[in-house]
Amino acid sequence: GRKESTLDHSKFWKITKMNEHFAYQIPWLPCKFMDENVFYNNEGHVETKHSNRDAILQFGHKGDAPVNPNALTFLITSSKLDVRRFIEGVETEHVSCELQRYSTQGIHMRWPVRGEHEYNRWFTCKIRDSKSQLSVLSFIRQSTAVPPTGQHDYRSWTPIEDGEILTATAALVTQTPKIKASLRSTQKLDCHYAIDHKAANVVVEWHKRGERTSLFNHSSQSGVSQGSGVTLKKLSTGDVSYTIPFSKMSSQGLYMCSVTVLPLYGTQEINLQIEEAPRVSLSTGPSLTLTVGEEKKVICEADGYYPLDVEIEWTHQDAADVGRRVGAPLPKVLDNVLYSSHKANPDQTLSLSAFFYLNAKLSDSGRQFTCTVSHQSLRVAIKKSFTLTVQGKSSSRCYLGVLYSTGMIKTNKKR
Repeated sequence: GRKESTLDHSKFWKITKMNEHFAYQIPWLPCKFMDENVFYNNEGHVETKHSNRDAILQFGHKGDAPVNPNALTFLITSSKLDVRRFIEGVETEHVSCELQRYSTQGIHMRWPVRGEHEYNRWFTCKIRDSKSQLSVLSFIRQSTAVPPTGQHDYRSWTPIEDGEILTATAALVTQTPKIKASLRSTQKLDCHYAIDHKAANVVVEWHKRGERTSLFNHSSQSGVSQGSGVTLKKLSTGDVSYTIPFSKMSSQGLYMCSVTVLPLYGTQEINLQIEEAPRVSLSTGPSLTLTVGEEKKVICEADGYYPLDVEIEWTHQDAADVGRRVGAPLPKVLDNVLYSSHKANPDQTLSLSAFFYLNAKLSDSGRQFTCTVSHQSLRVAIKKSFTLTVQGKSSSRCYLGVLYSTGMIKTNKKR
């Protein structure tokens, strides 16, 4: 198995104005070459030792001088594929690059595009953008005169020295991003590929981890497709994106887009995460009027969010500071707030409430109370506020007097 590593480019990549440019404008990228040495241990078992080496992915022409003579250089010469085209618009300071050897498992197949020599050595290059979560997987072909042994090539890798220049071309590129979707939305899982020659026999498959059957598969040679979700008319253009028409909680998971062009097999993983923003409500309106000494339970509820982590905070601000933009102190956090437990809704979203008991005082009149809800699905936290008005108790009383008279009232009537 291959191990992931934290990439550190500070040793040989100085920050320059180049960082402000987009990736498709630069002539090289710093990489890590995850080399491996496969051997038999004392007990006769196969072991693999990995080494993390500095490397440069350089774009240019055969014979170009290396950017860093001390590092291993993969010089990618021109072909019908330009890897940089797949990362257009990506800022280079967010880009990481990892190179590895690729084993064809002893299979030798002549690649249709002629190289300088008869045979090929294969490598993979994975470029990731930490900001957009874009992932680009490239298969790099180095032409060689050394014929395959007919055995598993990883048991006798050709040594590669530091400072060596490997002139190669890109043969197959796949591209996928990370996806976040809301419930009941139509979601497209982007997956594209490109090959350096036409009329290739391509097999495309979509799988979801944990499920036995494939979601979609297609063979260009037979023209037969099984499953749904991929637009057949776009297959010939390299667009094999998969569409989920109605996202449910069960839709989230790890999806795999696989492209096979023998002897190459490339698979890209797309992690689909369901995120649902909370709906926030208060148990009172924008204003609340109480009498001195009166107590009121005030509730702030966040409902229908996913995933679990949500933060609810109650703060208050004095009347004199409400509306002031300059010089106003920060709102104070209430320390008498209580929280309910998370409640699961029928659609598997969650609810949580934060409440406190407000005891009305005349000094609190005009004070503004604010509930702030933060969640990973929100770019900006949701705030709901109300203003408190406190009235004093009335000291006056009204008396109703009734005077009864018990006299004879005589009435004269004229006829």
